[in-house]
Amino acid sequence: MNATLVASTNSTIVRAKNSVWSPVRTYFAIVSRLVPDLARRQAERLFTMPPRYAGRAQLAIDARRETVVAGKHTLAVWQAGPAGAPGVLLVHGWGGRGVQLASFAPPLVASGCRVVWFDQPGHGESGRSHVGLPDFARALEALAATHGPFEVAIGHSLGAAAIGLAMRGGLRFGRAVFVSPPASIGEHTRKFARLLGITPAIRDAMRQRLEHRYGIRFAEIDRIDELNELRLPVLFVHDDGDIDVPFENTLRLSARMPGARLIKTYGLGHHRLLRDHAVVRAIVDFARGDDEDLPTELPVLPRPAPMY
Repeated sequence: MNATLVASTNSTIVRAKNSVWSPVRTYFAIVSRLVPDLARRQAERLFTMPPRYAGRAQLAIDARRETVVAGKHTLAVWQAGPAGAPGVLLVHGWGGRGVQLASFAPPLVASGCRVVWFDQPGHGESGRSHVGLPDFARALEALAATHGPFEVAIGHSLGAAAIGLAMRGGLRFGRAVFVSPPASIGEHTRKFARLLGITPAIRDAMRQRLEHRYGIRFAEIDRIDELNELRLPVLFVHDDGDIDVPFENTLRLSARMPGARLIKTYGLGHHRLLRDHAVVRAIVDFARGDDEDLPTELPVLPRPAPMY
């Protein structure tokens, strides 16, 4: 892969994002000084309101649509495959939808699995509301009670973080796949604050309000050393050039899980790896327990010919 091209592309993306957020930062810079409590309330609303999903909305497989209550949220849930087959749970991330992981469903069902996917609280057909990572974890607990047990959980981005948080809370799977997972909600909050241009004081006030709402401190969520206590086969998949959740997040997480496998991808970013045929095949193989010949990198780049 041409490093100059990648760097140029990333630079263009960063400049585009900066131009979009520049007026927002100007606004928050003014409001933070004049009416700090208003800045905190507005930042909190932005932090907890998922963006609308703009991707595909169709799934090329017959599925049964159901609903599940998870706390104050009603989840839209889909299920495909024989009722008594081993269960696989697909978990999308922030701003996504269950259909975003649609590429995994047909091959998993074809291999004899029962596949369950859903729209997270505040997303898609599960309604529009302010939500956070604890809502995601509680959704998994509700689905485990109504549609479990699940042999495998496959999560993307914040959905992967929710799987980790739920497992640390006692939820059990036979295997887990973490695709592009973030390692720290605290780091995400600081990145969000820099994006808006709010002060550390307003950021901390927002954090404290959210911690009070959910009854859990961000520092507790970020105790990733507890992953060391989990004993199950785990696969991490992450793109080297992911600008939404940098690859370093997976290195930190996987180092804390004994025996974790890792596939590094190239040129697929934060979302395209969910649709890449080689990535889907590798994850499905792992989910089925056929993981002896898993690649460590995708795409598999040709080796240069030896020089004699």
